[in-house]
Amino acid sequence: MNYDYFMEIALSQAKEALLAGEFPVGCVVVCDGNIIATGMRKGTTGTDNPNETDHAEMVALKRLSESEGTFDAKRITVFSTLEPCLMCFGAILLTGAEKIVYAYEDVMGGGTSCDLTKLPPLYRNCNISIVSGVMRQKSIKLFKEYFADFTNNYLKGTLLAEYTLGI
Repeated sequence: MNYDYFMEIALSQAKEALLAGEFPVGCVVVCDGNIIATGMRKGTTGTDNPNETDHAEMVALKRLSESEGTFDAKRITVFSTLEPCLMCFGAILLTGAEKIVYAYEDVMGGGTSCDLTKLPPLYRNCNISIVSGVMRQKSIKLFKEYFADFTNNYLKGTLLAEYTLGI
C-alpha cells in the first residue's frame, strides 16, 4: 500500500480544515486500496468551548458507519495527520481496523502507545499495527502555521504547541 499517497489525501483534508480556521487534522480510511471515508477536524474555531468529539478520525468513522458500502474491517487502514488521541484510538480499535498510519506524534495527547495488554478484553484482544512518521514534516508544517497564527486559540500555549513551534 502506498502510504504517501493516502497520507497526502489526509493532508489535503487537514489543509482544508486549516483554511476554515480549524485545527489542521485530516483522516482517510482505506480498505483494499480504496478510500471509504474521510474526515477533518471540526469545532475548534470561533468558540470558547471547543467540540472535543469531532476529531478528524471520529468524523471519518462516523461517515464510515453511515456508508452503504460493505468492507472487511480487518483490512482497514486509518491514515491521520496527527497521532490519534485515546478517544480516537479506542474508536479505531473497536472498528476492528488492521492498521493506523499517522504523520506527526501527539506529544500531549497521543494514544497509540497505550499498553493494550493492561486494558479490558474488548481492547486487549485487538490486533492493530501502528506506523508513525509518514510525511511527518508536511504535517508539522501545517501545525506550525496553525500555532503561529495568533488568532487561533485552540491548544494555544500547550505542550503540543510549544513542541511544534520548537521543532
